[in-house]
Amino acid sequence: MSHYLFVYHGGSMPETEEEGARVMAAWGAWMEGLGTAIVDGGAPVGMSKTVSASGVTDDGGSNPCSGYTIVEAPDQDAACKMAAGCPINDAGGSVEVAEILPM
Repeated sequence: MSHYLFVYHGGSMPETEEEGARVMAAWGAWMEGLGTAIVDGGAPVGMSKTVSASGVTDDGGSNPCSGYTIVEAPDQDAACKMAAGCPINDAGGSVEVAEILPM
């Protein structure tokens, strides 16, 4: 089985405490449903800087990351099926799924 990186992009922030609790419950239920497939539950991330040969910019890149998770799955199609249920998809965001290649 391979490991896959879920990179979360976008999504909206809850506007009320009640909405925040509902969103957290949805994330908890989704992650619980993934069970032992979760290798690293990850975390949300703050605004990023982009480092290149030209220097450092504060733009967060072309598609800023809002968090990540690492899962184990038999193949990328299975990992994508796992990501399809992610609550960020319902909040206007998306999940990028990439295989972590062994070195």
